[in-house]
Amino acid sequence: MIVKKDQLKWGVAHIYSSYNNTIVHITDITGSETIAKASGGMMVKAHRLESSPTAAMSAAKRAAEEAMEKGINAIHVRVRAPGGHEGPSSPGPGAQAAVRALSRAGLRIGIIEEVTAVPHDGCRKSHHRRGRRV
Repeated sequence: MIVKKDQLKWGVAHIYSSYNNTIVHITDITGSETIAKASGGMMVKAHRLESSPTAAMSAAKRAAEEAMEKGINAIHVRVRAPGGHEGPSSPGPGAQAAVRALSRAGLRIGIIEEVTAVPHDGCRKSHHRRGRRV
């Protein structure tokens, strides 16, 4: 008789981390169906604390618990910063804290990838001229 190890049910954790907020969104492996979501703003009362690592950890913990109730026990992580045409391309302070909280909550972590949007030279940037003009 062959005994199987516990089967891994995979999901994807999309972490959007800006300097104003951190959003943790767990979907199925295709990314089309939402399983759980939480944000830093849902965890704290003060607006200035929405992007803090503490709020991100709480949000990730809540999303992980909700996902585990629905049968997800392993996740791939996709970290995203605002990026794009105008936004900063580095994730905010809550990104690392959220990933750490997901692993602490008992979820197995597969791949961690950076999916920040990178412009391929589209429109002209606004307020582009800075610094010393000679």
